[in-house]
Amino acid sequence: FWGDVKARTQKHNADEILVYMWRMLELAREQNQVVTKSSLKEHGAGLRLFSGVETWFDRINLYASERELHAEHYIISSGIFEIIRGCSIFPKFKYVFASKFICEDDVAKWPATGINYTSKTQHLFRINKGIETIWDNSLINRWVPEAERPIPFERMIFVGDGETDVPAMKTVLTQGGCSIAVYDPDRIQQAKAQSILHSLIAEKRVQFVAPADYSEGSQLDLVVKGVIGRMAREAGFREKGGPQGAAV
Repeated sequence: FWGDVKARTQKHNADEILVYMWRMLELAREQNQVVTKSSLKEHGAGLRLFSGVETWFDRINLYASERELHAEHYIISSGIFEIIRGCSIFPKFKYVFASKFICEDDVAKWPATGINYTSKTQHLFRINKGIETIWDNSLINRWVPEAERPIPFERMIFVGDGETDVPAMKTVLTQGGCSIAVYDPDRIQQAKAQSILHSLIAEKRVQFVAPADYSEGSQLDLVVKGVIGRMAREAGFREKGGPQGAAV
């Protein structure tokens, strides 16, 4: 599937995310099937999650609140929104920016929006400015003083696991936030996976690299809590005051 998508992307000089979404619909039609919101959601419900993900959000929220911070969680994904919506952890996110289909009577008709590697950076600024829509292109371009933005970049922790995350990782890093690359422990022996990680570190795209193990006490857990602790100190933790915003 992905080899075919890449070939068609090059042939048509197109966006790979939109091509894979279009190809999904085309393959379904060829097999006299339809792609529906409900079927995509059902597929999401069956996805295997990394260790510790189910309890990750509540643990991080508690750790932040104990340090007078308020943690919020967002997804910016090239994947399909309805699949993510079907996952058990969907309610843990304040907002999910993901690729979507235009649907009529539950049936997917055409790609509505595709989140690619560069548009992920745009959605970081939507989070930064408190914009929880994909369609609004006026608010995103409106000048907002840094002090009035709900989620400052220096309070962001971006966790990414793919090549489409690289520009967003770099953006968060250069804006004063923290970028973390995670990898599947079962695939780290693959040459491509190692090459990507080596490049991310060598080119200063990320600050930390860790296995995608979200369990309490894991390397990722320790890194994120350490960064939250640093944010709390910079916000004057130990002094009386209201909660400060942070995004993971």
